[in-house]
Amino acid sequence: MLIGIEIGGTKLQVVLGDERGNIYHLERGAVQKDWQSREILNWVTEATKKQIQKAEQEGQKVQSIGIGFGGPVDSIEGKVLVSHQIAGWQGFPLRQWFEDTFSIPTVLANDANSAGWAEFVCGRGQGTRNFFYMNIGSGIGGALIIDGKLHDGQGFGAGEIGHTYVPDWTRVERGVYDKLENICSGWSIEKRLQKDNYVPKESSLWAKTGGNINLMTCVLLGKCAEEGDSFACEELDRIAQSIGLAIANVITLFHPERIAMGGGVSLMGDVLLSRIRAVVDQCVFTPFRNRYEILPCELGEQVVLVGALLLAGKLIT
Repeated sequence: MLIGIEIGGTKLQVVLGDERGNIYHLERGAVQKDWQSREILNWVTEATKKQIQKAEQEGQKVQSIGIGFGGPVDSIEGKVLVSHQIAGWQGFPLRQWFEDTFSIPTVLANDANSAGWAEFVCGRGQGTRNFFYMNIGSGIGGALIIDGKLHDGQGFGAGEIGHTYVPDWTRVERGVYDKLENICSGWSIEKRLQKDNYVPKESSLWAKTGGNINLMTCVLLGKCAEEGDSFACEELDRIAQSIGLAIANVITLFHPERIAMGGGVSLMGDVLLSRIRAVVDQCVFTPFRNRYEILPCELGEQVVLVGALLLAGKLIT
């Protein structure tokens, strides 16, 4: 038996499973607003103890632990580099801490790498050799699979599409650029929607929220666009332009057969994906046109956990 752990900016999950990514028991929690790394680590520790106890009750032994962490990590040293959302993680030796606490071999990966590997092995990546995974949630992450192997650069990650720069259409000044994540992540989109005077009063977002600006979300934006609301459609056009440009550059650089998109923002579905596909087709290197697919992920909210189990399985094979 193996343990898979997801440590995100908002979501915490610990599961008991096997080396094929099958999940048997799940413990789920949420990061509270005032939590820092210590509180998160305390919750994850207790949840891990529970899963170890469940394995023992079933006459099994936990052989290894896989962790998908929501931020850049040094996968070789097993350390967190930084969290862009939660204070207190910088430089923390997370792998060593788990191995010292539980005496169980542990592997640490960035959550996007964990999810990307899961989608490659068990989801949309099946049948490909070169594959790209992209997650658009509270942040934006990516994972590269090259020739059937998870590409981790120098051990500090790779495929960080959210930290590539695109034109910043949210600014009035010309020639301004910003990170894709700062413009098109779920947090960035909703922060913009909830800004005073950003959404015009004639938009159906006002009617659907009863005038409560704090209820304007990505999900609602997608629904309004599906219904033809002009502001929502224009906002999705702008978001798709940025995301599509970034994906077109990824395809042009290493030409994966397939790109899988996950995360809360991508759950808008075809109202966003169709726009992204159109932009990619316009911007991608011409000989590569129609030689790739852009699809929604298959594995849903458990994708990081499945990847963590698969990576943990490598420690025992």
